[in-house]
Amino acid sequence: MPLYEHVFIARQDLSNAQAEGLIEHFGTVLSDNGGKIVDSEYWGVKTMAYKINKNRKGHYSFLRTDAPAPAVQEMERLMRLHDDVMRVMTIKVDEHAEGPSVQMQKRDEREPRRERR
Repeated sequence: MPLYEHVFIARQDLSNAQAEGLIEHFGTVLSDNGGKIVDSEYWGVKTMAYKINKNRKGHYSFLRTDAPAPAVQEMERLMRLHDDVMRVMTIKVDEHAEGPSVQMQKRDEREPRRERR
């Protein structure tokens, strides 16, 4: 099955438990349609570059999934209809990276940036 990575932003006035509950909710949507969540990360409340629906901050969540395209389309449709979800981004990847995402890594563990010219 195809591999996908999803990032979604939930409203800032939700509690952490409610924001993490959204991950479980959308995971059940995927599993009901023949897919599965390989890994999920809750990145916490972060400040956004610009306001979305009068919100300056949002709960960021990251999902790695292994699901057929119809399951992903259904999950995205329900995310866009959900009142608490402000933005959704899904990309198709060839393979999932091992370990935590770049957001969850400490600065010391990241690869150094290349030098400017």
